[in-house]
Amino acid sequence: MEAALMSAATGALQPILGKLATLLGDEYTHFKGLRKEIKSLTGELAAMEAFLLKMSEEEDPDVQDKVWMNEVRELSYDMEDVIDDFMQSVGDKDEKKDGFLARMKNSLGKMKARHRIGNEIQDLKKQIIEVGERSARYRSREGFSNTANASIDPRALAIFEHASKLVGIDEPKAEIIKLLTEENFRAPVKQQQPKIITIVGPGGMGKTTIANQVYQELKGQFMCQAFISVSRNPDMMNILITILSQLDKNGFVDTKAGSIQQLLSNISNFLVDRSYFVVIDDIWKKEAWDVIKYAFPMTSCGIIITTTRIKDVANSCQLTFSGHIYNIRPLHIVHSRELFQRRLFNSKEDLPTYLEKVSDEILKKCDGLPLAIIAISGLLANIERTEDIWNQVKDSIGHALERNPTIEGMMKILSLSYFDLPPHLKTCLLYLSIFSEDSSIKKNDLIRRWIGEEFIHNEGRYTAHEIGERCFHELLNRGLIQPGMTDKYGKVKSCRVHDTILDFIISKSIEENFITSLGVPVLTNGIQNKVVRRLSLHSNQGNSAITTSGLVFSHVRSLNVFGNSARIPSLEQFRHLRVLDLKHCHQLEDDNLGNIVRLLQLRYLNLKSTRICGLPEQMGRLGCLVVLDLRGNHMMKELPTSIINLGKLSHLLVDNHVKFPDGIAKMQALETLKDVAFSVQPMDFLWGLGQLKNLKNLSLDLDFEDALFNGYPIVVRQERNKAIVSSLCKLGTQNLRSMDWISFIQEPLCVPAIEKLINFYLATPQIPKWVSSLTNLQQLHLLAEEVNQDHLCILGSLPTLLILHLSGEPNGKLRICGEVGFQFLRIFKLSAGYDPVDLLFEAGSMPKLEKLMFNSVCGVEPDSLDFGIENLPLLSTFRYEVFGNDNIVRAVRTAMERAASAHPNHPSLLFRRLGTYNNS
Repeated sequence: MEAALMSAATGALQPILGKLATLLGDEYTHFKGLRKEIKSLTGELAAMEAFLLKMSEEEDPDVQDKVWMNEVRELSYDMEDVIDDFMQSVGDKDEKKDGFLARMKNSLGKMKARHRIGNEIQDLKKQIIEVGERSARYRSREGFSNTANASIDPRALAIFEHASKLVGIDEPKAEIIKLLTEENFRAPVKQQQPKIITIVGPGGMGKTTIANQVYQELKGQFMCQAFISVSRNPDMMNILITILSQLDKNGFVDTKAGSIQQLLSNISNFLVDRSYFVVIDDIWKKEAWDVIKYAFPMTSCGIIITTTRIKDVANSCQLTFSGHIYNIRPLHIVHSRELFQRRLFNSKEDLPTYLEKVSDEILKKCDGLPLAIIAISGLLANIERTEDIWNQVKDSIGHALERNPTIEGMMKILSLSYFDLPPHLKTCLLYLSIFSEDSSIKKNDLIRRWIGEEFIHNEGRYTAHEIGERCFHELLNRGLIQPGMTDKYGKVKSCRVHDTILDFIISKSIEENFITSLGVPVLTNGIQNKVVRRLSLHSNQGNSAITTSGLVFSHVRSLNVFGNSARIPSLEQFRHLRVLDLKHCHQLEDDNLGNIVRLLQLRYLNLKSTRICGLPEQMGRLGCLVVLDLRGNHMMKELPTSIINLGKLSHLLVDNHVKFPDGIAKMQALETLKDVAFSVQPMDFLWGLGQLKNLKNLSLDLDFEDALFNGYPIVVRQERNKAIVSSLCKLGTQNLRSMDWISFIQEPLCVPAIEKLINFYLATPQIPKWVSSLTNLQQLHLLAEEVNQDHLCILGSLPTLLILHLSGEPNGKLRICGEVGFQFLRIFKLSAGYDPVDLLFEAGSMPKLEKLMFNSVCGVEPDSLDFGIENLPLLSTFRYEVFGNDNIVRAVRTAMERAASAHPNHPSLLFRRLGTYNNS
């Protein structure tokens, strides 16, 4: 990674070294008298940084070393703040002044600044020496192995991705389904009372995974469904709102009105005459269940699955409705080996014989605990495969897991996996402790936070965001985070942190004063009299009054407010802030916004869905800003004029009704620009867009049927068309790689605008021939009114296409064969709209296809149920979504099951019934 990265291990030492080097440069020639002091301080700090990096690889440094490491880290943050304040003051005074008095005032200001920074550098050096003298510094130590950063490993995702191939899942899944379907319960039309299954067992045993697989298997048979996590500190109002919104997808309206009692009544009334399947995951307290249970009518047709690690909670659930307690079991040794080897090797590679004995001993210590096996295999996958090194890992685990194979025993494994991470990955992982338990963490939001915190930077030809994606996937590979939501192509879009891993990283964050969380009862106790570096405020029903007494906020670098009931502290206290996240904070007030422009070190600002009407005109003062997210603010109509002065802004996200000021061409750092409507922008924007040489990801609404666009005189419309096409052509010759939401382009764009695109979304009446010019395209989503055989030939000619989502009404039977193309396509989704899917794969078609997805709103013709999927040699997943009556659904499901079982690969079959259907 680049120099000057912020790190949990070394604090701000790297950025300080970079800034001290700047003070020695030509720009600061008036500090010649300080050069000796600065060089001396630089040498001392460089040695300290190297020692801290070495010590950060130690699994268990002694108490003296820990104290010294914490002192140096804390001092590094203060040092950077001092240097930033100085450089900012000098920068403010370096502007040209007119008049003798102004020049004299400027000169005196610089003299005072030089004197002040000289004293402070001498004082900082004195503190450094004092800290060093209190410890036996620079001792030579032998640390546990530190391995190279592994490449992204798709095998880790396969553990989670293919439901039928999850190790050890089949038996418990079948047992639970059998319990639910006994006594003709599979179609609960005559049932008088809901039926409940409670899955109970320790953390890390896979309770949520099994519940989710049963849910995915059966939910299509019910009129409504919901899956919700409760966690240790539940916000009951939010939980009930989420349940209602998932059950009643069409009628639910988000509102502040109502109470818990009203929500319970609304859910119960909605379910009284409907069949339903609900999973209530991760219940920690009987009190939580004692509220939730009233949402389900005593006389209704439903299935409820609850999961808990506490037996008293399980018993309480069973007292409510008839059902069973299912005690989850550890993995059998055969399944443990399978999970272990799948995590380490691909299907063509076996465990070397010389590692069989030590691997069995390691698995014995894991005692069938899936999370422990994933964690330790994630460690072993990235170190040398020798018996000696693997024996070191085994011996390091010790006997903890043999005595107690639950949360406490697994901490040793997590500790090994954590200390094996390179420094930047440790930092990225620890940062996840700002989120509350069971949070769904969006990948792109997380990466932008990492960028704002300066944990990751540009590296060579890779952008910071691309480096962030590497880090995200590396944490997935190692099993330290779990995949959450995936997009329609199976790409992971969010993650979760398992409770046990969250407990571990929280303890490390507290130990190193990396994150301070307030509003979480378990964490808030005992937090006092300390300088806070990164602050996470959590508010929910019942804890809106968060106590902050005894905490020092003047050096906070990151402020994250979760929930819309916490009072946002005055930003005047946070003058060194780098990251500010106020997403969904409806309580944001004008004075908060006014103070934002004083945060001159701010790099990340998230004001998404805060209901603000606009930004302060002085926003251009925030010269360090890199990420700005303004989406979800429907009252905001335009951006302030000064925003074009944000010379470092790389990621700007707005709603498509927001108007830009003139001068967009000045924003040369922009890499991501979303979501911009062509029709509302001034002419200067349309011409200037093409001058953004670093723009890679553009979301642009080019709806030429828009009423506003058609309201312009025809001459103006022609000029606007000319401007935007010119800009897109220029972008295409530069760095543009992804463009979406291109609405209804009926005329071909110039070839340079599209030929380098990798990702493209296009909505058009007919699939145009110029699409064949997309010779670098890897992912394409096409929305057309009609799809015919000629269109398939156009798309099949794209030489690099990997993912295709085709939406449109099929015109006649569509046939795909080797001559059509699609030689490298991996994922194909066809949304047939109101017509049945009528498609046939012939021999030689799509030889690399792995995932096939169909979506049909209407019925299906019996003659069209044979799609020829046996001619797709690499098919692993087959998904079909259909809306229709019982006969249609039954016919489609039967045909799909027959086709999947006849295929040599036995692909996973994912069948889903869309909505409800009135048979009358």
